[in-house]
Amino acid sequence: MKSSREFLEARGLPGHDPAETPTSIKRFSDGGQYRIEIPSTEGPRCLAAVLSEAQQRKVPLHRVSQGSGIMLLTDEEISEMLEMGRKTGIEVNLFVGPRATFDVGAQVFSAAGKTLGLSLRGADQLVYALEDIKRAVRLGLRSVLVSDLGLLQIVANMRAAGELPVELVIKTSVMMAPSNPASARIIELLGANTINIPSDLTLSQIAAIRAAIDCPIDFYVEAPDNIGGFVRYYEIPELIRVASPVYLKFGLRNAPDVYPSGTHLENTVIAMSRERVRRAEIGRGVITRYCPEALMSPLKTKNLGLPAMA
Repeated sequence: MKSSREFLEARGLPGHDPAETPTSIKRFSDGGQYRIEIPSTEGPRCLAAVLSEAQQRKVPLHRVSQGSGIMLLTDEEISEMLEMGRKTGIEVNLFVGPRATFDVGAQVFSAAGKTLGLSLRGADQLVYALEDIKRAVRLGLRSVLVSDLGLLQIVANMRAAGELPVELVIKTSVMMAPSNPASARIIELLGANTINIPSDLTLSQIAAIRAAIDCPIDFYVEAPDNIGGFVRYYEIPELIRVASPVYLKFGLRNAPDVYPSGTHLENTVIAMSRERVRRAEIGRGVITRYCPEALMSPLKTKNLGLPAMA
């Protein structure tokens, strides 16, 4: 194995998963080690519930993200969410709408086809995804969630060319599942600003990925059932130490998969959103008890993908 390890190390990649996980010296640009994200915030009513619950429970928030897709929100709903984000200084991150699971192909639902994840099928669906992003950007969105490698590269190219705002944050979905340092580095090189890694990785495997990339890691402390249902609250101090800079995401186990969401599921989705904030309060309690010295990014920090005026 020696030559393979040496080959990786010569390219600046770890040649092994470290037995003793090193402490990350990397930070957010504001000096913070961690930020808090509430995922699956599926519209303005859910966002209002998240903000209300966070205020009541004194849970600091840096980012909310949505999963059903931009295409399933009206312009008015997007604008309302972005206005709430502007007023509170919270990054609002919206998922691209088109995806393999919404398309007419059946392979993605087969046992082998699940590896397709939420990729885009064909050139037309790639165009639809770009149109989804451009519509939301015109309304003021400055943080977009992608799950396809090709789309990631094209959006980054458009940003570099000035066709999309230079401050647009590109966040990658956990469904892209970069599980090793080389895969994570490819995603970073393609233009990702923040990378969601799988929630079943060991601390050593996370440390190896952190050594290979500089951008923030997004990590489900509690993962939804459809991506494993892992509950890792007592590991939060080590996750912060090893993965910094890291977004701590609080999903929800034993909850229905509501994508695509809508008014027909609104009461359920709002209740789930409130519970995710409660889970974040539990996570904050772990930090207070076991690593109070950990540095949280300031709220309303300047390098968030904060919504802009349309």
